[in-house]
Amino acid sequence: MEFHLNSRSGLSPYQQLVQQVRHALRLGLLKEGDRLPTVKEVARQMAVNPNTVLKAYRELEHDGLVAARPGVGTFVTRTLADASLAAHGPLQKELRRWLAKARLAGLGEESIEALFMTTFRTATGEDVA
Repeated sequence: MEFHLNSRSGLSPYQQLVQQVRHALRLGLLKEGDRLPTVKEVARQMAVNPNTVLKAYRELEHDGLVAARPGVGTFVTRTLADASLAAHGPLQKELRRWLAKARLAGLGEESIEALFMTTFRTATGEDVA
């Protein structure tokens, strides 16, 4: 698993790490028994303090999603994938087509993200910020 930081997300680096692991668990990209990258690897890759990574891993451990094995690593103990996982492939294909259309229409990354999030929040009844 490779992590990335988004300075525009509004989330702290540790929260972004937690969110990315949760997304990977939900999408079936991480499975029970998979080993997460070491704290040192993530800290170096993302240029963050190792304590940031430790905080994220501890939260995931507190939630029962991973377990640290001293001297061995941090391993996934539970997945968040469910029966809807089978629907992801076709939906992802449609979403990729939509993204291609948005790029052809001249939208940049920020505009695409804003359009998607506004539409998502409107469709789910959340307040639009």
